[in-house]
Amino acid sequence: MLQLAKQYFSFVAVALSLIGLAIPATAQMNIEITGVGQSLYPIAVMRFKDENKLPTSVTEIIRQDLARSGYFKNTENGNASESDEGTPNYKSWAARGADALVVGSVVQKGSDQFEIQYKLFDVRKSLSLGGLNINSSADNLRAAGHKIADDIIFKLLGERGIFSTRLSYVIKEGRRYRLVISDADGQNIRNAMNSGEPIISPSWSPDGKKVAYVSFEDRKPVIYVHELATGRRIPLSNQKGNNSAPAWSPDGKKLAISLSKDGNTQIYSINADGSGLQRLTQGRTIDTEPQYSADGRSIYFTSDRGGNPQIYRMSADGEQVEGAKRITFKQGFVTSPRISPDGKYLAYIANIGGAFRLYILNLATGDAQALTDSSSDESPSFAANGRYVLYSTKVGGKRVLAAVSVDGNSKQVLSIPGSDVRQPSWGPFMD
Repeated sequence: MLQLAKQYFSFVAVALSLIGLAIPATAQMNIEITGVGQSLYPIAVMRFKDENKLPTSVTEIIRQDLARSGYFKNTENGNASESDEGTPNYKSWAARGADALVVGSVVQKGSDQFEIQYKLFDVRKSLSLGGLNINSSADNLRAAGHKIADDIIFKLLGERGIFSTRLSYVIKEGRRYRLVISDADGQNIRNAMNSGEPIISPSWSPDGKKVAYVSFEDRKPVIYVHELATGRRIPLSNQKGNNSAPAWSPDGKKLAISLSKDGNTQIYSINADGSGLQRLTQGRTIDTEPQYSADGRSIYFTSDRGGNPQIYRMSADGEQVEGAKRITFKQGFVTSPRISPDGKYLAYIANIGGAFRLYILNLATGDAQALTDSSSDESPSFAANGRYVLYSTKVGGKRVLAAVSVDGNSKQVLSIPGSDVRQPSWGPFMD
């Protein structure tokens, strides 16, 4: 069994070094939403007045965001607009089946500047919930739409929306690899890095300003920290052997990484500037895929110390401080631990009869639930609000991005026609 585990880890290392996807630079994500159920909040998002002045429809961005949330259904899908001045006729909107109403307008302030105004009304309570005034350039209209959708989620549901967060993943075009950043809906793709060699394992810093990843540009795996705004990057770890699996501490001061510089792969911590390397595990087996707990006091990781890979937890100061404790017991082969932002759930990939499937574990109760019925799931990543898990899977023989709610009820598939998509990582809230 130990040999099988080592073969698996070797296979993963090779596979991850080769994966990628090929898409044209202008390709956009297609989004398919399924399984959202029948109990959806009916909301009327009216076409913003004078929106025809905009190169991008803010109304459509808001409508699509709310549909993807799995909580809302839009009762007004046409081009009719509603005045954002005065009080709406609540009885009329209630008769039309809306529990909430969104109205807005656009005022052009310059050749490339717009003021976008929106208001939200609770039709059930005949109450104004306020709104926002956003000044935006033509290039930032998508961000304005996402911000409004986030505000609607907060005002109606009392939780923070995730539409203004970002995704990262790796694409391949011919023999070239790209690390890309996109909006949370997979649209508005921007390059962060191009390379003739593979790029894998992107990991967001807690402030959303940096991404750590593994690059093979020197014909060996090296961990880099990349500052997205400037393109500046530092080689975080270029030790002998494999440098892999970077994961940030919640305060952004350290990363946990996996190194094989002393033989078998073990877990280390390192400061974000590349100093202070410290070994955390001391075993003769394979320890990899570290992830900090939400409070930063523990590290979850994958180890084959019991035979097959399972998830363990140790002190963030190392297993010599407090022995590692096994966390997963429901399946015989488990990898890829990811912790929810509130620390309540562990997402992971389990091998069930040769099928790699996404699971979620309630850390308080020990209950584990399969979130998918697919067979090729990889790379889970929680949304910043902990409500969804992003991952890569196969649909029709092609790799796609997919997202599923933690209760398994709402599912989305984000695909690029004719392309494979892998190695997703969901970014944090942007304050």
